[in-house]
Amino acid sequence: MNNTVELWEKTIGQQLEEVAARYPDDEAIAFTDRDYRRTWREFSEETDRIARGLMALGIGKGDHVAIWATNVPEWMMTFFATVKIGAVAVTVNTAYKVHELEYLLTQSDTKLLVMIDRFKKNDYVEIINELIPNLAEQTPGALDIEALPCLKTIVFAGNHEGSENGTPAGMINFSSLYDLAEQTPVSQLDALKADCTCEDISNMQYTSGTTGFPKGVMLTHKNILNNGRFIGDCMKFTHDDKLCITVPFFHCFGMVLAMMACITHATAMVPIDIFSPIKCLRAIEDEGCTAFHGVPTMYIAMLARPEFPEFKLPRLRTGIMAGSPCPLKTMQEVIDRMHMTDITITYGQTEASPGCTMSRTEDSIEKRVETVGRDLPGCENRIVDPETGEELPDGVQGEFVTRGYHVMKGYYKMPEATALAIRDGWLHTGDLAVRDSDGYYRITGRIKDMIIRGGENIYPKEIEDFIYTHPRVKDVQVVGVHSKVYGEEVCACVIPADGETLTEDEIKDFVMASMARHKVPSYVWLVSEFPMNAAGKIQKFKLRDLANDHFGLREEAHHA
Repeated sequence: MNNTVELWEKTIGQQLEEVAARYPDDEAIAFTDRDYRRTWREFSEETDRIARGLMALGIGKGDHVAIWATNVPEWMMTFFATVKIGAVAVTVNTAYKVHELEYLLTQSDTKLLVMIDRFKKNDYVEIINELIPNLAEQTPGALDIEALPCLKTIVFAGNHEGSENGTPAGMINFSSLYDLAEQTPVSQLDALKADCTCEDISNMQYTSGTTGFPKGVMLTHKNILNNGRFIGDCMKFTHDDKLCITVPFFHCFGMVLAMMACITHATAMVPIDIFSPIKCLRAIEDEGCTAFHGVPTMYIAMLARPEFPEFKLPRLRTGIMAGSPCPLKTMQEVIDRMHMTDITITYGQTEASPGCTMSRTEDSIEKRVETVGRDLPGCENRIVDPETGEELPDGVQGEFVTRGYHVMKGYYKMPEATALAIRDGWLHTGDLAVRDSDGYYRITGRIKDMIIRGGENIYPKEIEDFIYTHPRVKDVQVVGVHSKVYGEEVCACVIPADGETLTEDEIKDFVMASMARHKVPSYVWLVSEFPMNAAGKIQKFKLRDLANDHFGLREEAHHA
């Protein structure tokens, strides 16, 4: 379906400066748990200063700057300073440990790393010293690491207990960037800004790894700025709005659906470093937020708090629920109890900047729950036969493919993987979907998630959707486990509703009563939680491995 629209041909830095010129004294960023509030002019000027500090450390156009941090002010400052000078921001998953970090820093050719102290139980300083055992003996800003030849500087944001001047050995403190800026003339900064174009790569997002090894997705200024702009349009964002952001900045949800949607509409941001139901509710109330973004589990957690009725959320009206399917009951509660009458659903993937489709504020609740909306402006989407690539008619399930301004430049240093993902200009998402006659899409599963049991193709989502209707089921994920006889068998991993008990046979009988026999789970595993990545996405490949281990099928797989 053709979807032409006029695109912005400017950089992220230019957009920030335009907003700063138009609304210099209006609030841009308001943190509620620390002393950091900035107007648009203050923030733009501060990121100029940080950019000059980075330049003094040898960062220039095309250099890779990795950010390993939660949603803290330094994350935002580093990102905008980096893209202003044509460098590339490499976003690091906050849950990474030593092996994952080593892979990312090596694969991305990172030259400078900005990091904080920790994330939950992950001690980042301990991890980086495990990765670089002689870091304490190195000269800050002139690192010489055999395993990481590109990495020259580690910048520490915060105050590390037990370290001299609060900075771990071998690192430079983020606060030093303000003084280092004096070594870089403003004219040099202006020259780099002028050399930056909208076609330049602005950031590299590493795919979440829900289906395997992370790949560095190269996105341009044009990709993410326009995607954020159209997403904000669909929510009817204006300068009068204020968005509470607790979804991680390292993920496209936080960076594009939140930050880029805000800077394209001059919408104020209220970032939360790590999700906490009470912290979010308090910020929404205290700051008068009109919008909130989250995965369904975040909304469920906020609504479930006994203190929820005490919070006053009169201005809350819109936002996005994405990352996993939203139960109708949850959506209805969000509209009724949180007053988010204009809440929307967005679908996409990192490789598409990420948004491809989105519901609109005027869509019915059924459309907002049962579908992922219609084409976003500028995105050309199709449903095709996964085998032949032939376009399929409405109502027929096939692979969701997309083409347009939003498709990534490719995977960093992975030409074969890029060629496999983008064919004839079309990005192949690997997601199965159906489009109805009104142009609304339903995601029906993943091609890779498909279970093949004795030659029968089984789509987990179909079984999940049905089991979810059981009154005593809170959540469910269906995966394929190993079978000597059939190749794969269906396994339903079920979280019972709070305070409820279930048996394996109850679930099997429930499915048997309404679905074809080959879709009835051979295994039912009652669990309390699912493995998730830091972005709140369920990691099915991990769940599949855990289920194989739980039922003693791992050995069987080796002999199959």
